[in-house]
Order: sequence, then C-alpha cells, then structure tokens
Amino acid sequence: MAMLTVRNITDEVHRALRVRAAKHGHSMEAEVREILESAVSPAGRVKLGSLLADMGRQARLTDQEFAVFSQVRDKSPARPLSFE
Repeated sequence: MAMLTVRNITDEVHRALRVRAAKHGHSMEAEVREILESAVSPAGRVKLGSLLADMGRQARLTDQEFAVFSQVRDKSPARPLSFE
C-alpha cells in the first residue's frame, strides 16, 4: 500500500480531524483515509464486481448451475500484453 505524508496542517484542522475521528470511533489516520476515499470516489459509481454479484443473486442460480462456470472457465495463465 502507498503512504502519504501531509505537512503544514493548521492546528485548527488537526483538532477538527481529531474530533471527527473520535465521533466516528476511528483513529485520525483511519478518518483521513475515509475522507480521502469519499473525496475521490465518484458518487453513484458501481463497481463491476458488485454489479456481477448482484446479477448472480437476481438470477438465483443453484450450486450446480454455478459450478458450470468453474468447468468452462479458461484457467490458463494470462499472457502479458505485447506492444510490438
């Protein structure tokens, strides 16, 4: 995971972060991570994995029907892209 250091935060911002983290029961570090994640994540964005999982739930596949995916799935390792 990447690390980030933020310098020159005013005392007022530091106090506000500490209070906000305490209200949410988080450490300041966890609170800053949550703030950053919500700031850069587009509103209403649906992740592909979540969408596919939801489609699977709606289809109400049985375990036998779901097992078919494992049988037909290509299990060969992916090849790196070549730009030549």
